[in-house]
Amino acid sequence: MINQVRHPIWITTAKRPTARVFAILFGIESMARAIITSVVPIQTYDLMQSERGVSILYTCMSLLGLISTLSIPLLIVRIPRRWVYTAGVASLMLGCCAFALDTLPAQGAGLFLRTFGAGTLSITLSLYIMDHIKKGELVRAESVRMATATLAWTGGPFLGVFLYTRVGMIAPFLLSIGFSLLLLTLFWYFRLSDNPALQKGPSRPANPIANVRRFVVQPRLRLAWLIAFSRSCYWSTFFVYGPILMVATGQGKLAGGLLVSLGNLFLLGSILWGKVGMAKGLTRTISGVFVLLAAALIGAGLAGEAFPMMAAIMLLVGAFFCVAIDTLGSATFIRAVHPHERAQMTAVYRTYLDFSEILPAFFYSIILSFFQLGAIFIALACLMIFTAIFVWRYLPRGL
Repeated sequence: MINQVRHPIWITTAKRPTARVFAILFGIESMARAIITSVVPIQTYDLMQSERGVSILYTCMSLLGLISTLSIPLLIVRIPRRWVYTAGVASLMLGCCAFALDTLPAQGAGLFLRTFGAGTLSITLSLYIMDHIKKGELVRAESVRMATATLAWTGGPFLGVFLYTRVGMIAPFLLSIGFSLLLLTLFWYFRLSDNPALQKGPSRPANPIANVRRFVVQPRLRLAWLIAFSRSCYWSTFFVYGPILMVATGQGKLAGGLLVSLGNLFLLGSILWGKVGMAKGLTRTISGVFVLLAAALIGAGLAGEAFPMMAAIMLLVGAFFCVAIDTLGSATFIRAVHPHERAQMTAVYRTYLDFSEILPAFFYSIILSFFQLGAIFIALACLMIFTAIFVWRYLPRGL
């Protein structure tokens, strides 16, 4: 078992966290975010009544989120990491409060706070994982972490939409806040930062532009970013435009929440994909999965609004393949980053999530000015094919 590693006697008193601890934290964080994942785009669509308007709003707020993400290392070198993590949880709760106001300005504020909170939690948790999990155990640890989040991402989106439509607009946001409070309580209980044997020396602050330059000159980090960006583009499209497709074609809001929940059910396959990656190698597995993901997206695009249920099925097929990249993709970054610059490079790497919300939303707003909703899935398929080629060509075979 991954959490049964024997540690040297000199660090036993540090109570080094295991993969199970990170899986628990990630699972609860996932629940806090998953409950409102489908609610937010539906609520935004209700406020704006325009798919293009939703794309523009997401683009603007994601740009602000990108700036905040690049600034997180400046916080980490000045503030203890445990307080940065706490600030991330607080941002999730404040974002829910903003969404509960149900106004367009508050919706923008909520999107920004949610983006900042998710970015902060992602960066700090990744740093903890790199501190405590050995490189040789990363693929297995990541598969366990993703599998633990299955319940959250399977039941959360549908539960959130059910509460939103049947109980009241505020209900899913209150529940999300409750899980955020539970996350914060467990985080302080585990005391991840109280590990003196693993404390690093003081880090040299670097400005965000210097961090970006340092990241870009490293080919393996660039490739890891492309892999993460491409798979995140799929999920951002799936989470936002999947529910909108269901609502716009008359299938209903609950159908949109059910679609996202069913897509996340495939997280159960994380352990299977972890075994496939270890057996076949990351290069063959990741590049092959991107090709299959592109095929599913083309099918969804051809079905489009004319055959919404067929498009939904193809999106679910794509979700099955995208889980493989969720499971294996992060290992390409963690194995490439240098230990002494983890905080700075992780912050730059994490911008894949912001760009995966900015760039697709921007291009989709243009595409939707001329074509129907299915066209965006065809456009996304082109990105998947491009990434598959780069992975096959440049990802080292020894990974």
